[in-house]
Amino acid sequence: RLERSVQQQQRRQQQQPKAAAIPVRDLLREAGITLSHYGPGTHRTSCPKCLGGSDKEKSLSVTINADGEFVYNCFRGSCGFNGGSGKPLSGSAARPNSANNKTLMPLRGKESETYTVPKPSFLPVVPPQVVQFFAKRGIMKETLDKARVQAEMAHCPQKGHKALSVAFPYYENGQLVNIKYRLPGEKVFWQAKGAKKILYGLDDIANESTIIIVEGECDKLALLQAGYTNCVSVPDGAPSKVSETGVPEDPDQDKKFSYIWNCRAQLDHASKILIGTDSDGPGQALGEELARRLGKERCWQIKWPEGCKDANDTLQQHGPQGMKAVLESPEAFPIRGLFDFKMFQDDILNYYGLKDADERRGVSTGWKTVDEYYRVVPGELTIVTGVPNSGKSEWIDALLYNISSQSGWCFALCSMEKKVREHARQLLEKHTGKPFFDAPYARGEKRMSQEDVEAGLEWLSERFFLVRHEDEMLPNMDWILDIARAAVMRYGIRGLVIDPYNELDHQRPNSMSETEYVSQMLTKIKRFAQHYDCHVWFVAHPKQLANWRGEAPDLYDISGSAHFINKADNGIVIHRSRDTSNPELMRAAQIFVRKVRNKAAGHIGDCTLYYDRKSGRYLDEDAGEAGDHAEDEELIH
Repeated sequence: RLERSVQQQQRRQQQQPKAAAIPVRDLLREAGITLSHYGPGTHRTSCPKCLGGSDKEKSLSVTINADGEFVYNCFRGSCGFNGGSGKPLSGSAARPNSANNKTLMPLRGKESETYTVPKPSFLPVVPPQVVQFFAKRGIMKETLDKARVQAEMAHCPQKGHKALSVAFPYYENGQLVNIKYRLPGEKVFWQAKGAKKILYGLDDIANESTIIIVEGECDKLALLQAGYTNCVSVPDGAPSKVSETGVPEDPDQDKKFSYIWNCRAQLDHASKILIGTDSDGPGQALGEELARRLGKERCWQIKWPEGCKDANDTLQQHGPQGMKAVLESPEAFPIRGLFDFKMFQDDILNYYGLKDADERRGVSTGWKTVDEYYRVVPGELTIVTGVPNSGKSEWIDALLYNISSQSGWCFALCSMEKKVREHARQLLEKHTGKPFFDAPYARGEKRMSQEDVEAGLEWLSERFFLVRHEDEMLPNMDWILDIARAAVMRYGIRGLVIDPYNELDHQRPNSMSETEYVSQMLTKIKRFAQHYDCHVWFVAHPKQLANWRGEAPDLYDISGSAHFINKADNGIVIHRSRDTSNPELMRAAQIFVRKVRNKAAGHIGDCTLYYDRKSGRYLDEDAGEAGDHAEDEELIH
């Protein structure tokens, strides 16, 4: 298709009269080639045929001259994509304009825009006072000559008359395109009227893979004095602050930084750009704006030494060797979402110094037998499963009670299978250690008093907060996490329970598989947990087990997706024996820790707790064995 398009384009060009020539941009786009601008010069971009191969390199070279003639060629040997405007390029594409031209072609493809070429009257010799001005800045006469710095009796708009001025000539491909003036000894600047805005020293970075961008011409000269030629300076001053609107999509609207777009072909060659703008607020804002336009992935920040505002200060105070030391240790420009470990050094060292009791190493579950295998770490996700009536929800409530009593945590509870009053009863029994009712399960023990209930409700209201949908609709995960975020901000919750998965409103698109849906849902939960340093317990039922004979299920038996175990930080199976011939097993709750991602907080293993029906509490194995076995008979009954 590309080859046919190129052939059609070439035939059309041969048939068209010269007066009706098609713009270069349109011709290249018909061939599938898009450039950031369409001015004279050599451009590198992605090949529309091979797309740069597996490395996605910019393998297509496009050369355009001032007459709108062009050729393009992909340099990947296996591709061979090439073409052009159908006639040889006239003159050098790198130097498209002769010295007699009054105007230069713009680099951004605006056919109607023209620039005025300055016609200076430089003094034959740079006066001693100008040489002395730079010498005080540590910049010698040889450096001025190398940079072609001039002097001129130029009209100063600010003064209203001619004055001896330093002239910084701006060259592009050897041609003078602009001049910036300043009065020696005064911070008075101006530029040639109507001239093209480019970077100062542009020809010095031709085909350089590493370049340096500074804020002023004297900074460029300071680097040249220190031996660095691959440096350019911006032509204009720094903005007062970073723009809140970002970079305009249309370069023609980016007037303040037109010099970047005008020099894009030269800047595209660089794989590493050191940005050395001034260390003050406007200078840092300029650095951010430059990096936005050049691509932060290839930008590095130069940090000037203490007491130095810019490159010229650094040269004066530390000399060429000090300048070298600074340039050899730039810092990668911050990219949102991309970090290195050094950025977290303080946090990592603090983590190393944690004591055993610090909650970041995991808080105790309240059971010695369980702590060996599983401790609760803030910011993690624990998946809990088990067959129906195995005690999953009861065990989680007991766990939360223990953590709240010992570590002071508070929790949000989204327990969709429980009525509020029943949930309150279960938590109050664990808190008081007494039965809520005079019922058979109390085995004659006196129920809690009215005062116990009222005091217990005060305790509950300070530590447990309910997440409940107030209408008949089932809640979805996004709604639950929004409420949980509010609970973090208002009450400082440290844990969230979502119980169970199958009671949620799963708004899964028809085009999405359940596996993809579960993966995205668990990712949202983990992001919430990590961002708010909140532990999340998510209860999920196993699928119906064929020919089940009473054995404990596995985490991979959870209905929906293997992502439940793949994405979880911890995976726990709660199981209770149904063997009525063994009272001891009937009273025991088996805790199978099947996954622990953080080895500092536990490891895979099994343990046993004993359930006290009167209080709803779980007891460590040793305490359970000393209990009243008459309760076992009641459990069997």
